[in-house]
Amino acid sequence: MDPEAVVGGQIRELRKMKKLTLTQLAHAAGISVGYLSQIERNQSKLPIGVLKKLSDALGVHMNWFFNGNMQAPSEERNIIVRKDRRRRLTFTGLGIVEELLSPNLAGPLELLLSTVEPGADSGEYSHDGNEAGIVITGQLDLWVDGRRFRLEEGDSFSFASTSRHRCANPGKVPAKVVWVITPPHY
Repeated sequence: MDPEAVVGGQIRELRKMKKLTLTQLAHAAGISVGYLSQIERNQSKLPIGVLKKLSDALGVHMNWFFNGNMQAPSEERNIIVRKDRRRRLTFTGLGIVEELLSPNLAGPLELLLSTVEPGADSGEYSHDGNEAGIVITGQLDLWVDGRRFRLEEGDSFSFASTSRHRCANPGKVPAKVVWVITPPHY
């Protein structure tokens, strides 16, 4: 698969591979057929919570949508991630790109580098586990259980992932944030 492929096309391919109609998948994920069609054509926003519902309905973990690092030398594959071989997940229409920094999702934690474009918003969601992170560049608004925090370069955070949470970039430059999530969410 093309490493730059966007998620919508991957959802369509997986849906067809599993011989599901748009209607069947939309019903299973609790979204409208029209919205699913727009997602598959990369013409609509895809919040993380909706991707999770689609992943569940398709019977895959969200990590299926991360493109592989399988070209790495075998001695490095489960230890090292080279910058040019990071698995990337692009959220269509959201302005958020996630890069997997940990070599895989088989261990107890997940390490991500998120690039959040100005004005981008993840949408609210929750999941099992805990997460923490640090803002490397830019600004990030972080909501945890309805409380909003403005984070600047160098600020860090930690919270239970079971809390409703979301993030957005209120600034004029892309925000880069390193996240640690345990257990792996994608």
